[in-house]
Amino acid sequence: MKPPILIIIMSTVISGTMIVMTASHWLMVWIGFEMNLLAIIPILMKKYNPRTMEAATKYFLTQATASMLLMMGIIINLLHSGQWTVSKDLNPMASTVMTTALAMKLGLAPFHFWVPEVTQGISMSSGLVLLTWQKIAPLSILYQISPTINPNLLLTMAIMSVMVGGWGGLNQTQLRKIMAYSSIAHMGWMAAIMMYSPTMMILNLTIYIIMTLTTFMLFMHNSTTTTSSLSQTWNKAPLITSFILVLMMSLGGLPPLSGFIPKWMIIQELTKNEMIMMPTLLAMTALLNLYFYMRLTYATTLTMFPSNNCMKMKWRFECTKKMIFLPPLIVMSTMLLPLAPMLSIL
Repeated sequence: MKPPILIIIMSTVISGTMIVMTASHWLMVWIGFEMNLLAIIPILMKKYNPRTMEAATKYFLTQATASMLLMMGIIINLLHSGQWTVSKDLNPMASTVMTTALAMKLGLAPFHFWVPEVTQGISMSSGLVLLTWQKIAPLSILYQISPTINPNLLLTMAIMSVMVGGWGGLNQTQLRKIMAYSSIAHMGWMAAIMMYSPTMMILNLTIYIIMTLTTFMLFMHNSTTTTSSLSQTWNKAPLITSFILVLMMSLGGLPPLSGFIPKWMIIQELTKNEMIMMPTLLAMTALLNLYFYMRLTYATTLTMFPSNNCMKMKWRFECTKKMIFLPPLIVMSTMLLPLAPMLSIL
């Protein structure tokens, strides 16, 4: 794709999301979602082949259905209240329909089936946009309507998403599918805390985006898409293998690292609200995610590929991609824990 075209399309995607986040009129929210959807399709099909076409078609059909449901919720609310304003006092029926539509857009279970399929069918850079930027707009609307959401519906979807995100990723060898299931699980954590502390959801989203961005950039730097190709990284870039080790542990939510902050705070907030079973289930299913991150770590860092590096000719090409943001992103993905007290105050 030529740079001017890419700039125009990306600016449309960004402005669509911005319109959704800043609009106070339901029709403008819907138009923002549509702009975003229509502009993201060429980005998904950047490397044109039948697989990307299939992935983009699946994405379009799912998102179009979700947009239709969202418009239906908006119209139900309009018939009951007589206004288009995005306000906190939604009609319960409209709120349920809108929550379902936004769950489809996010890929929360049981509407998660498109996420692994679409992510696997597109390139790494498109997958990066899909699993980070595309989550912002639906979550901003969920944030705005959070006081009127049916708690049973949202918490059921949250626990299902965390379970699906854990179980689904166990048997995967493709890195993009693993990241897709990881995304479903993270969305589940965000949905779980939405009712009790929407600002905590924003903190979780920020840390999730930083960690996912770093992971995808490391994979793109290595040009790896499978676990087996990742296992040969030590021969070419030994430092990156240790970064992947730390980053996977952070994604899994282990204590000294950044990924522990949102999990710790969400469990704390849920227990404050006298919920015991929910955080227990969330913590137990997070172990499933930790298991498949450990598998990636084991394949990358803790094993050595059975070949020596004594050959004169290098058997892997030098990386030509410039990853200027990678060092600060790695630091942010792993070392934010000391800032936790400040983040909790905010």
